[in-house]
Amino acid sequence: MRNLPPLNALRAFEAAGRAMTFRAAAEELGVTQGAVAQHVRALEARLQVQLFERRHRDLAFTAAGRAYHEAVERAFSSIETATARLQPATAEVTISVTPSFAACWLIPNMRSLTEAHPDVELQIRATERLASFYSDPVDLSVRQGRAPFGAALRAELLFENRQIAVAAPQVAGLARAAPERATLLHEPHGRWPEFFDQVLGLSGERAQRGAKFSQTALAIDAAAMGQGVVLAPEVLVERHIAERRLVQVWPGDYLGARHFYLLARNDVALRPEVEAVWDWCLSMRKTVR
Repeated sequence: MRNLPPLNALRAFEAAGRAMTFRAAAEELGVTQGAVAQHVRALEARLQVQLFERRHRDLAFTAAGRAYHEAVERAFSSIETATARLQPATAEVTISVTPSFAACWLIPNMRSLTEAHPDVELQIRATERLASFYSDPVDLSVRQGRAPFGAALRAELLFENRQIAVAAPQVAGLARAAPERATLLHEPHGRWPEFFDQVLGLSGERAQRGAKFSQTALAIDAAAMGQGVVLAPEVLVERHIAERRLVQVWPGDYLGARHFYLLARNDVALRPEVEAVWDWCLSMRKTVR
């Protein structure tokens, strides 16, 4: 048997040597501060060498402690590297989407992606801010926009922005009977006045009132809770309709000018895992008319 100190004692010493406090080392290791201090004392007793100078708020290495810590840290790094080589590498792909698209479409469909590409680890950046492929670590993006795009972007139409009016079943009947008295919910990109004018043939002035939400997903959730009728992209409410949490209130739809596009850089070849996610996104277009 090798004459090695206990592994837990070495881990406590290595963590304490990086943080220079027992408290921070304890937080990292998920143990108590007293446990870390006890491990270090046991290690010093075994080695018969003082490794730290205990000060009021922190620690300081002794000369022997500093040299020993460097050796222990190298040993742990070597083990970590060897372990990583044995484990299958995951292929990370980062996609930038709005919070509403993530909540209403991407996350509900992620199982299909995982089943098709189990080695791909999708990193979702949900933000309203437009991502830059040149300054942000992003591989793909889904955003609403108008074609044509610049030559620097590879763009493919993912879904038309076909907006339909939906509500919880118990609300839909009342709204159908009296559209002018329906409680309307507004999402940021909704077009209730245009919908009233062009689809229902009613004055759009009434359609400007009602609760307003900063994110489409919030307005959809409010509608599913029976709080009113929301005009939202069909692609973002398809799951709620399939689960009968929402139903279409009035026939007809309003086609917005800005549609959902899948975007990537056009000046570099996509990595195989990025290309796989790109192809998967396009294959999902059939789920919505």
